[in-house]
Amino acid sequence: MDNTTLDLILDAIPQPIIAIDASERILCVNSAAVSLVGDKAAQRNYVSILRQPALLQAIEATLKDDVPRSAKYLSTDGAQDTIFKVSCRAAPGGGKGGAKAVILFFEDISQLEEVGQMRRDFVANVSHELRTPLTALIGFIETLRGPARDDAKAATRFLNIMQDEAERMNRLVGDLMSLNRVEGNERVRPRQRVVLNEIVQSTLHSLQPLADQAGVKFEFKSPQRPIEINGDSDQLTQVFTNIIGNALKYGASGGRISLRMTTVTREAALRAPGVRIQVIDYGAGMDPLHLPRVTERFYRADDHRSRELGGTGLGLAIVKHIVNRHRGKLNIDSALGEGTTVTVMLPTGALS
Repeated sequence: MDNTTLDLILDAIPQPIIAIDASERILCVNSAAVSLVGDKAAQRNYVSILRQPALLQAIEATLKDDVPRSAKYLSTDGAQDTIFKVSCRAAPGGGKGGAKAVILFFEDISQLEEVGQMRRDFVANVSHELRTPLTALIGFIETLRGPARDDAKAATRFLNIMQDEAERMNRLVGDLMSLNRVEGNERVRPRQRVVLNEIVQSTLHSLQPLADQAGVKFEFKSPQRPIEINGDSDQLTQVFTNIIGNALKYGASGGRISLRMTTVTREAALRAPGVRIQVIDYGAGMDPLHLPRVTERFYRADDHRSRELGGTGLGLAIVKHIVNRHRGKLNIDSALGEGTTVTVMLPTGALS
């Protein structure tokens, strides 16, 4: 095989590949690798081109003993960073005059690294969310065993607080289990036909006692005919329970919550016929700066208030995953002093 044919084969490979010979010169760079090291890297010393210590050490060691190694390599184009796993493999006779060479294979692992970081952040957040009430419980138990042992009033007050903290942990564990179930079947499309009007009406009925307690009036406008979609009834109930529940917690000061259900022959966001459900509260609203992150796990626009009202920081994350499973779209608009509007768009046709 001549060099021209070999170059054509290397250029056809979509992953970046670089070959280095025993004299520490770069023998060749395929087309995919040009974006990493430039088009003038060939015949230059690899140290001046690749520069990152971990990769340089791996190359040097493999040139010496032929043992395969790998290292990470960070590339940036000014807009975003890309993390590569670089595999160093010895190629005896692959260099000039039959000398040794080392071939570098670059594998983009940016997405894997991002997922790993998300997992670490999630574990850290869960640990923090559980540690706070646990620390409070331990503190109250120690107090009840010591200074407040014979103080009936203090004992009653502390036990009430301990019950609140235990219930908070129970809600968190329940939401974590819900999130796990939702993520587990997010790619499985619902096949059962359900009547969306009935689901929303049933959710309002179950939340009516909380609305009465908060002095909030529900206003629900929907088509008279049944609106059928492919959906999971339990999950859709959870979607509207979470959204309306949030409106009751954070928008009760407006005195009313409006729900509007409309159908359209073509929902632009879905590129298909759909149904749009809006949940509108007229409360304090939130700064629009928070909107891009409100569906992230454990993100709270007002951390202190959310904890006071029993929020786990997972409700809208669960909503987002369920809506995604139904091939729908979720949109949240809010402004300080003007309230919040949450819009759920769902396709009315069969899900593919």
